[in-house]
Amino acid sequence: MEIFVVLIFTIGYLLIALEHPIKINKSASAILTGVICWTIYAVVAHDSIDHISEQLGEHLSQISAILFFLMGAMTIVELIDAYQGFRIITDRITTKNPKTLMWVICTVTFFLSALLDNLTTSIVMVSLIRKLVPNKSMRLFFAGMVVISANAGGAWSPIGDVTTTMLWIGGQITAPNIVKTLLLPSIVCMIIPLIYLQFTLKGELGHAGSHDHSKHAATPGHGGHHKDIKGSKFMFFLGVAGLISVPVFKTVTHLPPYLGMLLALGVLWVASELINPDMDEAEKRPYTAAGALARIDVPSVLFFLGILLAVSALESMEILHHFAAFLERALGDNRIIITLIGILSAIVDNVPLVAASMGMYSMETYPPDNMIWEYLAYCAGTGGSILIIGSAAGVAVMGMEKIDFIWYLKRISLLAMLGYFAGAIVYLVIYPYLSVH
Repeated sequence: MEIFVVLIFTIGYLLIALEHPIKINKSASAILTGVICWTIYAVVAHDSIDHISEQLGEHLSQISAILFFLMGAMTIVELIDAYQGFRIITDRITTKNPKTLMWVICTVTFFLSALLDNLTTSIVMVSLIRKLVPNKSMRLFFAGMVVISANAGGAWSPIGDVTTTMLWIGGQITAPNIVKTLLLPSIVCMIIPLIYLQFTLKGELGHAGSHDHSKHAATPGHGGHHKDIKGSKFMFFLGVAGLISVPVFKTVTHLPPYLGMLLALGVLWVASELINPDMDEAEKRPYTAAGALARIDVPSVLFFLGILLAVSALESMEILHHFAAFLERALGDNRIIITLIGILSAIVDNVPLVAASMGMYSMETYPPDNMIWEYLAYCAGTGGSILIIGSAAGVAVMGMEKIDFIWYLKRISLLAMLGYFAGAIVYLVIYPYLSVH
């Protein structure tokens, strides 16, 4: 039975990795994989169906916490974007020097990614560099560095990258500690490639032939109206305050993070309904949370559901625990294992990798804020930058700028790998000093 379930999981994984060549949405593959794994377990296992249903219910409660958190965060970001709130940041970037602009873009991307998430930030920043860098060949370097900076920025924040969010909601890491331990390694991960480009980047930004006001990919139909939107600054600051308040809410109340996210969403929802009282219902809808909910990436939410269901089936059958024991016997050092998981996340999706790791290692053996969880958050978050298909941010940028896989491999992958290993070394060096309580 175990071999059969592992085979189904492997096939599902391959279908997810080959989403573009086979033209089957990865969400469909993930859902089928998750349901089939649990079905085989229920039909073939010797355990009672009541026990299996109880296990499924426990896992589903944990999965739901992640999904509701993500849906709330996505809706808040969409709502800010509907009001063109990000222009508060992007309109203030005016430098024409390519190297200076690269530092500004990467720094803004790094911190914005920690506040929002790396996927949304990448889309916003690529829309910006289209206006600032008309020269296509130069813009590709900027786009590559946006991917590296967004993934580095997401890794150290509990709300910046879905894998760090999963570890935070799962109780493996705490918000203040992950910021304290991963901020410096993440900065190094971004700065090393930037320093390299300071000496090698050649060319000009180019001259704009037309005013390209590209918008966030998920907000169609708003072009040309951004100057008329009332409450742009208010919604931006309220939305950012709402997102920042989520870790504070968890610390103060000890309630699950998704409740804090839903509280923030509720406040923004009320504000969005009251902010334009003169508009009729149809006109106001794009600027309300109801309109934002219609635009969020639901297939991605279902992808997480499918993957986490599949991984939870392997965990319930204790396959992951046996695999962890095998890795420990084969490699011996958890630091090597986690570093390899980070590199592997450049090839396969980091969500199932982290979900599997959470199932492999027991929290009784490795308590919250253990090195293994912090290092996993860093490696899974930043390792995906090594290949353009290795992260959601990379895939989004690839689609927006039509970046060729081989071009990224030749021009950006080495930079991303240098940053990845530099940040990893910094973390391993500073960890003993930060872990002293």
